[in-house]
Amino acid sequence: MTKIIAPSILAADFSNLQSVCGMLNSSRAQWVHIDVMDGIFVPNISFGFPVLEAIKRHIIKELDVHLMIQNPDKYIERFAAAGANTITFHLETVNNPLATVELIRRCGAKVGVTINPNVPVAALTPVIKHVDMVLLMSVFAGFGGQKFIPETFERIAQLKEIGKKHNADFLIEIDGGIDLNIAPKLFAAGVNVLVAGSSIFNSQNPMKTIEEMLGE
Repeated sequence: MTKIIAPSILAADFSNLQSVCGMLNSSRAQWVHIDVMDGIFVPNISFGFPVLEAIKRHIIKELDVHLMIQNPDKYIERFAAAGANTITFHLETVNNPLATVELIRRCGAKVGVTINPNVPVAALTPVIKHVDMVLLMSVFAGFGGQKFIPETFERIAQLKEIGKKHNADFLIEIDGGIDLNIAPKLFAAGVNVLVAGSSIFNSQNPMKTIEEMLGE
């Protein structure tokens, strides 16, 4: 089974971004998660193209870009050009999700779709066969350091059942409140990608924490 740790660089020390990228390059993390917030869909504002381009210059890992923004279609081409390997959009932010999926593919990136904890998993059914990854938020998008919502495990089971019913092949990603206690339980539940921010970058040894999350 695919097991990937994607540290959320939003929780890193941005005063020394090149050093952070160097640490991640040397770590067992396979991806780097980039949270893009617009202050509209979510209350916070994070960063955009210049920061993504700077990270791309110094990182050798895949960039997993999570768009927490309204009107994502307007910016997808630029995020792909700036270095995004995977682009994930919120189902709640688009009127025609299949058109957004096709736009991301045309731009050369892999496609992810995500929903907040208050959106039924069944809402993903129309796009489930057309995406490379489904991200289930285990907290509400927009803030770091939130507590993991336990009902996420039930939602994972629902997602797997929908995928099986529709013969869909996709990675399952979970984002929010993930620590060393929850990580092995999520992998055991069939999750492929874990996004972790504070629990990695606030630890005394981030590289060791990443290895422990992987169970290695």
